[in-house]
Amino acid sequence: MPCPALPERAARAALAEHFTPAQLAAELATFSAEEVWERRVRNDNSGRLARYKPAGELGDAQLTCQFIIPSDEVWPAALADLGPDCPLGLWARGGDRLPQLTARAVAVTGNRNATVPALDRAAAFATAVAEAGHTVTATLAYGVDSAAHRAAALAGRATLAVLPCGLDRAHPHDHAQLLGSIPANGGAVLSLYRPGTAPSGATLKATSVLLAALTRTVILIEALDHAEAAMRTAEAATALNRPLLCPPAAEDVRARQRPTARRAARRPGPGPRTRSRPAPTSPTAPVPGHPGTGAAAEGVPDDPHRVHTVAARPQHH
Repeated sequence: MPCPALPERAARAALAEHFTPAQLAAELATFSAEEVWERRVRNDNSGRLARYKPAGELGDAQLTCQFIIPSDEVWPAALADLGPDCPLGLWARGGDRLPQLTARAVAVTGNRNATVPALDRAAAFATAVAEAGHTVTATLAYGVDSAAHRAAALAGRATLAVLPCGLDRAHPHDHAQLLGSIPANGGAVLSLYRPGTAPSGATLKATSVLLAALTRTVILIEALDHAEAAMRTAEAATALNRPLLCPPAAEDVRARQRPTARRAARRPGPGPRTRSRPAPTSPTAPVPGHPGTGAAAEGVPDDPHRVHTVAARPQHH
């Protein structure tokens, strides 16, 4: 009796557990995920893959969170920009909200061992981004990232979190309450890794790239040489043509925003644009959207004494 066909979701989850997307990109361009898994099982002399039960493993893992794949309607379209490194799937809590959350996602990330002024700037930027209708997106790391989530929550807005581990745990572990509060308040949490996966250097690096790919713009707060994960996100943003905003240490970014300017920022703005420095006469300016989308993110403070755009490459239409 022939074995029942392996569902695509289970095949992709099994492949993601054992291989990186780049290792499979050439095969997936020709064969289905189910066929690629079967080919890999046949060619595995160790027997390790033959012992793995994709359907059962997926079913157990989805007791904790759902596994979404590129054919799902909720899949973030922006991840296509990763090319052969596009994830095989994502583990999600609150995944049904992803279309709304990722359509206007802005990353606020930075130093884990942040100074008090940096935490204040992170909260100010996150609040401005959230109040302008965008989704604050960050890891749960100490410092800037967790401060951004909390500030957006105080503004009454949902956020999007990315984790370098399975969604059955928080990273860092004492941010478990923050992890639980995000989907409970209308947000979502994403990971490249199935439940039970511990964080490592490799997972942190891949998650930094995922953070940049999911968002329209990256705001980097207090970028120091030792802020390794945040700097990887900045590098990925540049490689993906995502605008990168780096606010220098200065006074509160919201203090000098005129109320009229903040109201104007909520009106539809012009399409994407790229500048090496903001115009001195613009207290608020649109944040460019994904290359080719024609979308703009209004309401992010953009004063020449506070924020400048770094390595924003030309937008392609």
